[in-house]
Amino acid sequence: MLMSMEVGAVEGLPLPKADASGDELFRLAMLYSTGQGGAPLDYVSAHMLFNLAAMRGSVEAKVYRKELSQEMASEDVAEAQRAAREWLANG
Repeated sequence: MLMSMEVGAVEGLPLPKADASGDELFRLAMLYSTGQGGAPLDYVSAHMLFNLAAMRGSVEAKVYRKELSQEMASEDVAEAQRAAREWLANG
């Protein structure tokens, strides 16, 4: 699974910038949640990005984050939340 610093490390995927909008983070989360656009299927990274997008005002991200978390193990949700905090701290 990808950690926060590795999000975007997959060739061809942009690394989210610290000033990324909720919509930009949401679109990237959708790639990870579906495994499309060259992104690996990675629920931890998707949850992290949906969480960040929700924090930046994306209402859709809140819905997707909740749905995704219901399909994830609690330790994976915790990992995604840690990764989001790290991204915010390092952004």
